[in-house]
Amino acid sequence: MTLPLSVVVIAKNEQGRIKDCLDSVHGWADEIVVVDDESTDDTRSIVLKYTDKIFTRHMDLEGKQRNFGASKVKNDWILLLDCDERMTDDLKSELAVALKEGDPKIAAYWAPQINYLGDVQLNHGGWSNLHIRLYNKNYVRWSEADYDVIHPGLNFSDGYRGANLKAKTIHYSFRSVEDFIAKINRYSTLEATKWYLDKRKMSFGKAMWRSWDRFFRRFIAKKGYKDGYYGFVAAVLSGFHEFAAYSKYREIQEKKYYINR
Repeated sequence: MTLPLSVVVIAKNEQGRIKDCLDSVHGWADEIVVVDDESTDDTRSIVLKYTDKIFTRHMDLEGKQRNFGASKVKNDWILLLDCDERMTDDLKSELAVALKEGDPKIAAYWAPQINYLGDVQLNHGGWSNLHIRLYNKNYVRWSEADYDVIHPGLNFSDGYRGANLKAKTIHYSFRSVEDFIAKINRYSTLEATKWYLDKRKMSFGKAMWRSWDRFFRRFIAKKGYKDGYYGFVAAVLSGFHEFAAYSKYREIQEKKYYINR
């Protein structure tokens, strides 16, 4: 029996990963909806083997893209799944209980992740942090503020709140060290742009502290060293992200120019 929820996946040129993503929810969720950001590979043809509900929309802001996806579903509850994520049986079972027995004032659920760097599972370092996984479209909406070019906020209707789940998704975060560095380059650009548009105050000293603090917390405080060399790599690159974001932010301030996705 399928659950009365809609899975929304945002994709762009994901022919190598979207099949496994959709396999993990096919036959379990009542509906699958894919919002495609003008893919030029075989993403669309793969998706059509699972659902005909694929909609093309250029990604301008993540919040707008997610709200667009929410407008296309038939169910109240929406499960978010990225192409590099996979549902687990444990999380499916926990979500089924939450939908059936959950507090009616809970309108969203966060769940932790099992993260990978290549073939290495990052069991430590704080990488299994909570991510929004399920929400009710009637009471939760994504922010569409101009500065929310990355990590948009959520707006809850009055009286509604979120809750945390225990079971995890599988997240193939970084296909390789090269992929990790490429993502840092992209996301640090978006982070710097967000700081600029949000008129965030960020000093050199604060940025350096954030870089060191992120490395220290991941590698030492949250025991990333237990993941061996790649735990060290992940911690170093995580700290470097803060330095890269600040350097780009400073450049944007000086040139009064940023890349608008």
